[in-house]
Amino acid sequence: MEDEEAAAVLKAVGRQIKLWRESAGLRQAELGTAIGYSEEMVSSVERGRRVPKPDFLDKADEVLGAGGKLTSMKEDVEKARYPKKVRDLAKLEEEAVDLGAYAGHHIHGLLQTPEYARALYAMRRPAFTEEEIDRYVSARMARKAVFDRVPRPLLTFVQEEVTLRRPLGGRMVLRQQLEHLLEIGRLRHVEIQVMPTNREDHAGMAGSLRLLKLRDGKTLGHLEAQLHSRLVSDPREVQILEMRYGMIRAQALTPCESLAFIKKVMGEET
Repeated sequence: MEDEEAAAVLKAVGRQIKLWRESAGLRQAELGTAIGYSEEMVSSVERGRRVPKPDFLDKADEVLGAGGKLTSMKEDVEKARYPKKVRDLAKLEEEAVDLGAYAGHHIHGLLQTPEYARALYAMRRPAFTEEEIDRYVSARMARKAVFDRVPRPLLTFVQEEVTLRRPLGGRMVLRQQLEHLLEIGRLRHVEIQVMPTNREDHAGMAGSLRLLKLRDGKTLGHLEAQLHSRLVSDPREVQILEMRYGMIRAQALTPCESLAFIKKVMGEET
């Protein structure tokens, strides 16, 4: 595990499973056979070294007669699967009343379909395992809960034109992604804008950025570059990011023009 918080959750869950198994008088191999998992998997889960899937917990709860106590841990376990930086960012997004983002290389994470996100993670080098890809995709999709939160936050995005045309994952994945953008862009609390490639003046040449205005009135920035991501809290630096994002939005197509532009790109892709 990459952080102590997640490791502590998995160890606690593993101890509970072990206690219930021993109380039922079963060996690890016997429990594995009963729930359809290997002895090695049961052992790894009990030691907190593997993340049990929801199906594992549901079946173990039933076989061991835990009365829902193991099943109730699914939410905590699911969160522990997510990388720490993803969990930390999700917490900030839950506190945001206004979230703005400019994306220059690919569709922003909060706007991605599962297929598009999977294609992105499959391209990572060094290569991720299938389990790691599943973990990251699940974490990214879980963050999309911000769209359904009440009261609704204001969510604004500026996408470079090239991100609408780059066929990551293949043409069908791209088409589904563009359809998803149109669907999300029609929500009243969401505004998606496109930055055309032919713009001669562009305030976003320094790279992608994200701004989060929190309930307590504080504004934070978030930057990602290759192997590092950084939270920006210095008011002077945040002010610069706000200025740049405001200029980026002013230089981009309007939300209405942008949805029409996305439709146009979709027509060109057929």
